[in-house]
Amino acid sequence: MTHEDRRRIAAWLAEGLGYAEIGRRLGRSTSTISREVARNSAPGDYVADHAQRVSGDRARRRKPARPAEPTADERPADVVRGFVEQFATLLAATGLPRMTSRVFVCLLTADADGLTAADLVRRLQVSPASVSNSIGYLEAMELVARHPNPGGRRERYVIDDDTWLRAWQADTGAHSKIATAARRGIEIFGADTTAGTRLGAMGQFFAWLSEQMSGSTLTESAVYDALTVLAALVHAGRPLTLGTLATALGWPEGRATAALDAIRRQPAIADPLALRTVGPRTYTLITRPDRLSPAQCKALHQ
Repeated sequence: MTHEDRRRIAAWLAEGLGYAEIGRRLGRSTSTISREVARNSAPGDYVADHAQRVSGDRARRRKPARPAEPTADERPADVVRGFVEQFATLLAATGLPRMTSRVFVCLLTADADGLTAADLVRRLQVSPASVSNSIGYLEAMELVARHPNPGGRRERYVIDDDTWLRAWQADTGAHSKIATAARRGIEIFGADTTAGTRLGAMGQFFAWLSEQMSGSTLTESAVYDALTVLAALVHAGRPLTLGTLATALGWPEGRATAALDAIRRQPAIADPLALRTVGPRTYTLITRPDRLSPAQCKALHQ
């Protein structure tokens, strides 16, 4: 338990939070919090500075102090622990649970073969349950992978090279679902209502975020053809059939079809416009429905 952890416990106790809620916020078990308060309280109250001093005195009585052992790359262990705690505090400020942040940074700074649960318990000096809960949280976010432990039964937890891509893609899917849900909300509440306006702004933001994060799997030539088709539709100023479009561009119909498909797969290519099918193999461009609010559309029509 760090001094900062104890300050948080004292503050949350003063706010009237129970041990279970404090444990959840710190990523610790309820019993760990209850033991901490029971063993390190000042007369009548739990004070962070007193708890830190009492805990330190107990640790010094239990075993003699010894210099921090160097890590494998010769960096002192206390320097590494300090970095882990500082980085974990920054991650916790983004919403990641404090204990989960500590486990994640510990794995982030581990060797390539990762760490076992026992390694994490020993390094962080926390309960196995706290490590298990944090690993489960990180696995759900696809930030940590399990690897077999050569020569042992325990699995090792690692941060793979493609961890960031998996996490990025997972977030993209969530953003797309939020945008879809927001559009559904507009249908329920109405675009002209306060709720509809808020949901419209939210849906627009998360749709943009999803598109920007999803990245493009299209080749450079496919993107070039898609932009050429968009330019042709804008220049024509009217709906065009696939045959007319291909003939005007001097392309085979298959090439024009591939360009149209690329626009459908990656709508961000056409932003702030959107491709619309208005008849059998007939296409035109419209303004993206989420680019302008209902009030803005009304003002422009007037």
